Amino acid sequence: MSDSQHNWKHAVAGCTAGLSAVLTLHPLDVVKTRLQVQDGVAGALPTYFGTRDALVRIFQDEGWRALYAGIAPALLGAGLSWGVYFTAYNNAKVRWQGLRNQATLPAQLHLLSAAEAGCIVCLLTNPIWVIKTRLQLQRATSLRSSAAKVARRVPSTRASPYRGFTHAVRQIAREEGFAGFYRGLLPSLLLVSHGAIQFMVYEELKKAARGSLSTKIGGSGELGSAEISFMGAASKLVASIATYPSQVVRSRIQQRQDTYRGVRYESSWRSVQVILRREGVQGLYKGLVPNVLRVMPQSAITFLVYEKVMQLLDRHLQS
Repeated sequence: MSDSQHNWKHAVAGCTAGLSAVLTLHPLDVVKTRLQVQDGVAGALPTYFGTRDALVRIFQDEGWRALYAGIAPALLGAGLSWGVYFTAYNNAKVRWQGLRNQATLPAQLHLLSAAEAGCIVCLLTNPIWVIKTRLQLQRATSLRSSAAKVARRVPSTRASPYRGFTHAVRQIAREEGFAGFYRGLLPSLLLVSHGAIQFMVYEELKKAARGSLSTKIGGSGELGSAEISFMGAASKLVASIATYPSQVVRSRIQQRQDTYRGVRYESSWRSVQVILRREGVQGLYKGLVPNVLRVMPQSAITFLVYEKVMQLLDRHLQS
């Protein structure tokens, strides 16, 4: 059977890969998000001086659970994203292979296939990422202090924190309407280039590696775990550095725009202007270190699990 008749394999393998990667490295995602929105304006979060300081202070001040804030939407979003992404990406590749009557596609068609898959995933999952970002930006202590204020009937100028995933859905719907779930959609769509670049680099590396292995005497062209992991990590690094400013802008827009803060991030272009004026170019790269520390092993895990699950399913179907 063709790949198009086995779309479920790509969905299962992609979903498994995405969930495995998130569970392993979520604390670095929390740190990255908090550093991305650090703009020098006093707020609910303290000022962190780098990745290590953020990890230590979150653990000491809020406990280990705070390092897994937003894990529910992260798991839901990762499973859905990678399952849909790999399926849509492979569907696009099969379509282009049929149109061109070629088994191997050039780099630009890998790029186009990945961009198409990214747009589909972006439109489906943006609400999940909005909720994840907001949960990650809540201090665990703020939940207790808010409860205490309610008990003492002390007025607060800040919006009450979300108590979890479903509460966040209800609050966003009530306070901001449907549009609230699609905050940061434009930078998210721009970040489609991230996945497109990543998959293009990955496919080109995989093509080169298979060509090298097949030329060896007795070589099967089958890639090992080390090669897959390296190519997954390398492709993610290239894509991350190229598109990182869009991630910072997206986080700034998706955070809760509380009125007590003097700075608001409404549109993508306005956010870029504010960041450049107040923080300089380096402001567009805040949180890059924990992001790289997270995405390189995460991508290696994702592609490794995906390829291995696909191989396992192929062997099972053939037996």
